[in-house]
Amino acid sequence: MRRLLDLDADAQAIDRALSADPFLAGAVRGAPGIRLPGSMDPEETLFRALFGQQVSVASARTALTRLCAELGDPLPLSLPAAATPAAATPAGQATAPASTPGDELAPGLDRLFPTAERIAADGHNVLRGPARRIGAILGVAEALATGELALSTADSRESLTAKLTALPGIGPWTAGYVAMRVLGSPDILLTSDLALRQGAARLGLPADPRALAAHGARWAPWRSYAGMHLWRAAGLPGPPAA
Repeated sequence: MRRLLDLDADAQAIDRALSADPFLAGAVRGAPGIRLPGSMDPEETLFRALFGQQVSVASARTALTRLCAELGDPLPLSLPAAATPAAATPAGQATAPASTPGDELAPGLDRLFPTAERIAADGHNVLRGPARRIGAILGVAEALATGELALSTADSRESLTAKLTALPGIGPWTAGYVAMRVLGSPDILLTSDLALRQGAARLGLPADPRALAAHGARWAPWRSYAGMHLWRAAGLPGPPAA
């Protein structure tokens, strides 16, 4: 949970460092203590990043919704009694569970994200779009399913990046995004991201990738957090594939 919610980040030190840039100072005042969202499932995060490459957030969401609807395993309509803690009597004997079968899950929460094995086997029937993009997604699914590719929070940024970019269809944006989400890497600025550049422009920063990277060098070692402010300035609550 500490990694998922980035609770070990020194938010005050990060805010002080980023506020030293007058272009970011107002954004930091508007959202102090901003943190990096972690990943519950590194494989799902990688697939979400692949679906989000070079398309709008809405398009990626539509494609992911179709994928989950077609290939995701359904959740049970009710919570099993064994999954809920039983209340205890004064004598220490268990009574009926606090929740009983029939309690419904929240609307819309009815599918698990598909496994890599399922995507590798049946994704060609569901995926739409350019052949190269479909091939990249299926290739990653196959690599994960066979164990050729393994993702872990114990990876270094360098090793994770090398593993990912060795696969066809995965470039620096995807590798950097996954490292930021899965590893919590604090110093990644995804200057090729369109929404991030739009947010930069709204704050008066350069929108050109090279110029933004040059300006952003002063935000090290907290460029991932600066990127969060730029996405927020573009109207996104967080990273686009989150």
